[in-house]
Formats: sequence, structure tokens, C-alpha cells
Amino acid sequence: MNDQRIAILTDSGTNTPLDFAREHDVRIVPLLINYKDGSTYKSGVDITTQEVIDHFDTEIPSTSLPAPQQILSALEQARDDGYTCGVFVTISGTLSATYQTVCMVSRLVDDFPLVVIDTKSIGVVAGMVVMQAVRMVEDGVPFGELNARLRDLAEQSDVFFATKTLDYLYHGGRINTVTYRLGSALNIKPVITCDKDGRYVVARKARGWDRAIDTQVRLVRDRAARYPAVRVGICCTNDQDLFDQLEDSLRAQIDNIAEVVRSGLTPDLIVHTGPDLVGLGVQPA
Repeated sequence: MNDQRIAILTDSGTNTPLDFAREHDVRIVPLLINYKDGSTYKSGVDITTQEVIDHFDTEIPSTSLPAPQQILSALEQARDDGYTCGVFVTISGTLSATYQTVCMVSRLVDDFPLVVIDTKSIGVVAGMVVMQAVRMVEDGVPFGELNARLRDLAEQSDVFFATKTLDYLYHGGRINTVTYRLGSALNIKPVITCDKDGRYVVARKARGWDRAIDTQVRLVRDRAARYPAVRVGICCTNDQDLFDQLEDSLRAQIDNIAEVVRSGLTPDLIVHTGPDLVGLGVQPA
């Protein structure tokens, strides 16, 4: 527990690195994975990323936000464990109703003040906001200043990702039919980002997978040039060689990197992207 007794909570869609979460007592509320037979699993708790991948041949499941009772239980548990207030960081409120639900549930816990941060993003960059929330608290930033500082940080954080196949994004309703058909027919890989409202938009289009990865690196490089120093995030399936390759590419093109964060994919994220995803993030250090 930190000296200020401020709990940090998040949902599994932020992809907060698990080692960091365990070390700093970040409370992760899992999103839900739903199959047609009626079975429901808590992401990262009852089902792993690999188990979701192993069942893709038979079914692409759906996802849903945590049940309100899950969120309420997490807040009450943090209070009962000795925390006096909290910060709950969520993925984009336009991609999931988690943010709105946390805001609603927080009103039921009168004796536990809560700041709720909509990162307007997803995946590794949202997790980087979580990590900075922890560091701000541990550095003694007062509770009353966290809301403004974390919102500013979220607004200055960018995520970019691409997938080898568009099937999963299309199945989940994340891209439209025209983008799907043209991309599939012409081998065009859209590099996707989140706009200021947290919606998916196409940042660039690249012909082929290798060019899509190179395009992401260049986009991160261009954003990094705005700041004296940056943190960059790398998200992909558990391919050590690919992690190393991406970090080498980033460091070769960006000379103001203060930290590199590596993250795998949680089960709820891989449902919408498929197993072959590369995501990169950047935020001011």
C-alpha cells in the first residue's frame, strides 16, 4: 500500500503489465468473454489469451464490460483493505461502457472517493496511463490533483496498431464493410488509432504487413518529436523476437526514449484483433 492510501484500479482492456500490477497492487477488474453456449469467463482469470486463440477455429466469442457488482466489489475490497480513496483508469468510453458504469457504481460507495479516468484509448497506451497513475501517487501527488494531471496525460498519449487479418475487427464491428473488403482484396493494412473522443479511426494505410509495422514506427517517431522525452509501449503476442525487433526499430529512429513498456494481449483484446497484432504507444515522459 502506498503512503497516501490511494488505490489504483483498472479494467483488463488497459493491458497493464501483470508484473507491474502485482508489484504495485493495481486492482484489475476483468472484462468478460462470452461464448454462444452461454459460458462466460473473466478475462485473464478464468480464461487465458492462448485458450481464446485455440478456440478461434470454432468460434470467435464476444466481450462485455464487467458486471456492476464486480466493480462494486472491487471498490469495497480496496476500501476494506485500508485504502481511503481511489483512481480507476478505464479504456475508451466509446469502445466500452466500462467508464460510464464505473462512474455510476462509484456513487454507491459514499465513503470511498474515486477519480475515474477515461483514457480515450485502449491496450498498451491505456496501461501506460495506469502505470503513471501509480507513479504519481507514489511520488506524493495529492489526490485532488490526480484527475487533471491524468486527463492531460491521457490526451497526450497515442496508440497505433495493425493486424495481419481484418477478420476479427470486422466481426467485432470495429471496421466497416468497405474497409474490410478493400483491405482484404488489396492486402491493405489500416494502421488504426484512437481519435480525441476515443473512437477507432484509420491513421494511415499500408500495403502489406511489413509496411504496416514500419508505418507504426514512423507515426510513433513523429509524435515523439513533440516532447523532450517519451515513453513508448510495445504490444504483441508472446513473440520475444518480434518484441526485440520492434524495440530496436524504435530506438534506431527515436533518440529521446526514456522508457520502453512491453505488454502482451489480454483475452478480451485478442477477441477483437486476432492473434497477429502489433500495437505501439507513445506518451510524454
